[in-house]
Amino acid sequence: MSTRKDLESKANRKLVIDSVAFQDHITRTLLHPDFSLSDPLLTCRRKPPRNAQTRRRVKDNGQQRQHQQEEREHVLDSAPPPLTLAQKLGLVASPAGRLTENEWTLVKARSVRQGDSALPCAICREEFLLQPQVLLSCSHVFHRVCLQAFERFSRRKCCPMCRKEQYETRVIHDAAHLFRHKCATRIQACWRGYAVRTRYRNLRKTICPKDKVLRRKFFERKLQELNDSFVRYCHTDTEAFLCDINRSLSSSRRVFQQLEGKYISAPQEEDWDRIQSQVTQRDVKDCPICLTALRSPGLHTDAGSPNRQHQRRVVLLSCSHLFHQFCLEAFEAFAPESRPSCPLCRSVYHKKLI
Repeated sequence: MSTRKDLESKANRKLVIDSVAFQDHITRTLLHPDFSLSDPLLTCRRKPPRNAQTRRRVKDNGQQRQHQQEEREHVLDSAPPPLTLAQKLGLVASPAGRLTENEWTLVKARSVRQGDSALPCAICREEFLLQPQVLLSCSHVFHRVCLQAFERFSRRKCCPMCRKEQYETRVIHDAAHLFRHKCATRIQACWRGYAVRTRYRNLRKTICPKDKVLRRKFFERKLQELNDSFVRYCHTDTEAFLCDINRSLSSSRRVFQQLEGKYISAPQEEDWDRIQSQVTQRDVKDCPICLTALRSPGLHTDAGSPNRQHQRRVVLLSCSHLFHQFCLEAFEAFAPESRPSCPLCRSVYHKKLI
């Protein structure tokens, strides 16, 4: 009889303990859920220093730490709460342990293979850009703000895509890195395009194209540029400027003509003898103008002889060429220059009848 009472008392005691354990579990988990993603550790507020330089240094250090914290990947979930009595007694399943760093690496690798960071957010359907981004333990990626809003709206911690409960969240920056890389690529593409277009325009200005139409336009543009530059650098009175150029050219031509006539002196008697000996050695017989026979330079006839009347007189030039006097005078009358040159060697000459 006493044994039965002991067993009943033990069963009642166990029932009471189980009831208390379930009540504690319901009170701590279901009635007061805490889904906050913020850090549970409250940072103490310090009074700002009075010195302006020290205050500026503290501000810079705080911004630097905040930037490093933003760039560093970290888990947002706080430390798991202690086990309830029901979980300790095995009446309720205990929560799974937190993921290790290696497990997070595998989760992130699976997310990268799926390309979730390159796709829009599944909640707001917008690109991630540089906004904060979170990775769940189920390898799905969302905006941090969108996930917080979804948890506040649903009042439960459940993945919006795979419906996994009691997940862990980790801040990542894959989308920000992809966006920066894309922006840098576009900037480089724009700069290279600008550089290539500038170089092509410079080449078109300096190198003549092979196509006939483009070549014609190229030379027309060059001529127009030359005309524009000429008119731009000229005086306001273009006609007066051109008249000055003509006067300068005329004066230069006269100076050259004077110098040409000045430096060509008349040969002396011994020079004529030397020139005549050169003609005798060459044995010239025909006039280069009329192509008829010349009388021999060594032939001397009297003035009253009949051969003197029928023969045409011969002119010896200082360049050692022989012509009929009548032919040379006709050539000089036909030439437009004031002082014509030799019909053969084109040099200015002095002449002598022989």
